[in-house]
Amino acid sequence: MAVSIATFKGGVHPEYFKELTASLAVTPVEPPKQVVIPMLQHIGAPCEPLVKPGDRVLVGEKIGESEAFVSAPVHATVSGEITAVAPHAHPSGQMIEAITIESDGEDSWEQPAAVEFDWEKLSPDEIRRRIREAGIVGLGGAAFPAHVKLAPPEDKPIDTVILNGAECEPYLTADHRLMLEQPQQIVTGLLIMLKILGAGRGIIGIEDNKADALRVMRQEIEGRPELKVASLRTCYPQGAEKMLIEVTAGRTVPAGGLPMDVGVVNHNVGTALAIARAVTEGRPLVERVVTVTGGGVARPANLLVRIGTRVGDLLELCGGMKEDTGKLIIGGPMMGLSQPHPDIPVVKGTSGITVLSDEEFELEEATACIKCAKCVDSCPVNLLPLFLAEAAEHGLIERAEKYRAADCIECGCCSYICPARRPLTQWIRLAKAEVLKRRRQR
Repeated sequence: MAVSIATFKGGVHPEYFKELTASLAVTPVEPPKQVVIPMLQHIGAPCEPLVKPGDRVLVGEKIGESEAFVSAPVHATVSGEITAVAPHAHPSGQMIEAITIESDGEDSWEQPAAVEFDWEKLSPDEIRRRIREAGIVGLGGAAFPAHVKLAPPEDKPIDTVILNGAECEPYLTADHRLMLEQPQQIVTGLLIMLKILGAGRGIIGIEDNKADALRVMRQEIEGRPELKVASLRTCYPQGAEKMLIEVTAGRTVPAGGLPMDVGVVNHNVGTALAIARAVTEGRPLVERVVTVTGGGVARPANLLVRIGTRVGDLLELCGGMKEDTGKLIIGGPMMGLSQPHPDIPVVKGTSGITVLSDEEFELEEATACIKCAKCVDSCPVNLLPLFLAEAAEHGLIERAEKYRAADCIECGCCSYICPARRPLTQWIRLAKAEVLKRRRQR
């Protein structure tokens, strides 16, 4: 069943720049000679290493785990020898404890346990356990442990599961290609989630600039009345959790609330695929699709890569960075994080590597705010970014909290639209982090 939905209030319309990779099929990359596996690749408690230098491991073997509920284990992504357990540069900008594995070149996998792989015969609790054991996290960028979202409190019944196939971030096409190339497994993952939650409705939201993905996914759900594909008007940030719920389910998540408060669970299409593979094949999350793109890279591509692969190695595989490279970003240009160097690993949440040329990237000097209110008009969650940023700039955290800094989704719309080129999102992000820190302390 096809559903066409209007868009949300606010947002912006940046250039897509998706034509660089949208037509390029996913190419598997040979396992690298070395991987660096951070112990923190998710929201929640970091993992503790289960191995030490000199140990030998197989692909899929668990090498890090935490007893905390909000966490996700990590696994070896190549077979070989552990050569280091030490802090390493992370895409977040922090130094995070990581395990380095030198590949033996054999790519030997740990054999999955002899268990039932027919998900329809499994209990919800068993499925949730497998998802956690496989280390599945949200692959859209937030990297929230999947099993946590799939275990809502008893007083929060879920009736709808929404898959995010919008991929509204400019340049990135990893999810687009997955919907074209792996639709069956994505739908299987959605059905598995419906069973876990006892939900009766599944919706797949896709922006209307991906007509081929809309067609393929609609064909895949034929004969399943409980599933719908929603055609979403192209507008950034259409794929943001609260926006997606509003336009597909017609429900508004309250300020400070969660999707479960309105009977919804959101997941990314890539996460659905990873869940299907974990439950039906016993395969842990050891690889993901990454879009390498931008005018600063010689040969853009969509690549299936092992977690822990060095970003610099992927750039070399794509012909290297051009001389006029202006910025290296992990993720897309709106919500991604700029990097000072490529000596960082691909982590579970790495959806893209965007290399902008000098022509694509121009750092303009910020000038005084003229109170034009364009940032207010563009904010999809109805905040006042100019006042929030002003409070943050002057360290007025109590005032920033009053202006609902914690509700900011850090989409970047305000910075993008600001004619004075003020770094509004960056300031608000700092204030938001301090507000949340103080709330935890209280």
